[in-house]
Amino acid sequence: MAEKFDPITFEIFKNAIFSIADEMALTIFRTTYSCVLKDNMDYSTGLADAGGKLVAQGLTLPAHLGSVPTALASIMRHFGDDMAPGDVFIMNDPFDGGMHLPDIFIFKPLYHDGKRLAFACTCCHHCDVGGRVAGSNASDYTEIYAEGLRIAPMKLYESGTINKTIMTFIEKNVRVPVQVFGDLRAQLAACHIAEKQFAEAVTKYGGARTKSLMNEVLDHAERLTRAALAELPDGQWSFEDFIDDDGIDYGRPIRLFVTLRKTGSAMQVDWTGTSPQVKGAINSTLSFTKAASYCAVRSVLPQAIPSNEGVFRAIEVICPPGTIGNAVLPAACAARGLTGFRMVDCMFGALAMMLPDRVTAAGDGGNTGISIGGYDPERKPFIYVDFTCGAWGARPWADGLDGNSHMFANMASQSIEVTEAELPIRLLSYEFVADKAGAGKFRGGVPFQRDYQFLEHEGVLQVRSDRRDHRPFGLYGGSPGGPSENYLNPDADGRLLPSKLTMTIRRGDVFRHVLAGGGGFGDPLERDPEAVLRDVRNQLLSPAKAEADYGVIIDTASWKIDAAATRVRRDRIRVARDWDRPPKVQRHDPALLDRAAE
Repeated sequence: MAEKFDPITFEIFKNAIFSIADEMALTIFRTTYSCVLKDNMDYSTGLADAGGKLVAQGLTLPAHLGSVPTALASIMRHFGDDMAPGDVFIMNDPFDGGMHLPDIFIFKPLYHDGKRLAFACTCCHHCDVGGRVAGSNASDYTEIYAEGLRIAPMKLYESGTINKTIMTFIEKNVRVPVQVFGDLRAQLAACHIAEKQFAEAVTKYGGARTKSLMNEVLDHAERLTRAALAELPDGQWSFEDFIDDDGIDYGRPIRLFVTLRKTGSAMQVDWTGTSPQVKGAINSTLSFTKAASYCAVRSVLPQAIPSNEGVFRAIEVICPPGTIGNAVLPAACAARGLTGFRMVDCMFGALAMMLPDRVTAAGDGGNTGISIGGYDPERKPFIYVDFTCGAWGARPWADGLDGNSHMFANMASQSIEVTEAELPIRLLSYEFVADKAGAGKFRGGVPFQRDYQFLEHEGVLQVRSDRRDHRPFGLYGGSPGGPSENYLNPDADGRLLPSKLTMTIRRGDVFRHVLAGGGGFGDPLERDPEAVLRDVRNQLLSPAKAEADYGVIIDTASWKIDAAATRVRRDRIRVARDWDRPPKVQRHDPALLDRAAE
């Protein structure tokens, strides 16, 4: 006889297991060592059922959590029922369930009365896993074997006993083992917290009831997702965008192409037509491509839908093997984050045709990855790993967000004070940059720049950025955002650097990175002049740019808008714009076609 559904019990249980995932995230936050975790918060936590299905995710990165099902599937494939209480699994292999080598997964099966009921799941970006470049995240690797320590799915603990051989291999292959081991212990602590709190839930509900309720949480999310998809229009929409290059073949654009097919209560995301995999390390795994696709679709669904694998059941993701979105051996993928972030924006382009009133223009291109590594005079290694982003594309109802992380990352900026106290780096500037936000009825997010001064004798700088040649797109009349920029010693010779680089730097060198601006939404001439004035007064827009892009004339002596001059200027811009447009041709009239050709 089927068990009677109790909505109150279900809701209490659902909130309880999501709270466990959140508590795991807080545990890592409180106990981790490296800045990329304790400040950037580049990690994720979750709780899966006995079969490896993600039931609850913490308030962390969609980029990681959409990839957990693939990683856990690999653990299940390798070990099946070769699991016991006290076992803990570790892995990072991009070609066997992982994403890229710095992202190390730790999974702990949770038991009750000898039966496996769940998995505690963590994924952390470690500051170094070896390889040619400190930080293990450079764009100019050309094969996986140069990137660092590749960990196949294996047992880190067996029946509560640690595998010292694995730990020794890790220790001898990373530059900062104290930080790496500290971060691994933070992951293990989070799994321990999950085990303790999950045991309390099982004691309350019983093993069979807990298993049933976890299944119901997944089914509930699927039902809500399918119901929400059913309300969206059916059809097919395609969009293409381009990554500037892979850091090896400069000036050779890399195509991203996606087709969305929505029928009834299901959606298909098809990346067929995307570029073949490339030499540089920006190749993505299928799991990361799936995560990007889920994140974008999830952004147009109701917020109340629980984030778990039930959502993924309604969204099919296709990406042919051997492409930049589903790379195969020996592809380099250390910098795959760039491609994943850009895939989210590409998805927005397609979704904007489907739902023009609900989707943002392109943001700054995801996050820029910057690492600086070297040795002090006593040959003690140091590594700085930072991911920075902060300019959203304009929304159909409001400006793009300024200084806010990309939704695929949900990451924070590192503390300047902590960075300067712990590393030979001084932050000379961290400020918004004027005239880079894409113009529109609603402007794009304003980007910022950071100046990093190096204080040690010598080090290696690695930068992963993009959106220089192919700027963040605007939507429905909005202008693209301004391009990203990299400079060495900007206040001296001001050497312009490529968007992706690995180079030696020396004491006193200053590296400046300027994010790309977010794309605009709608006709800039429809923007409220008062909003333009506000941006000028806040030094986010220059008076000259206000006139050129928006046709708004501002008297900077009185800080008032010249309304009459503004009307005249906007009329002139409209006339000039109309003259630049090609004539409208009636395709069924051959005479008009001939005249247009002349």
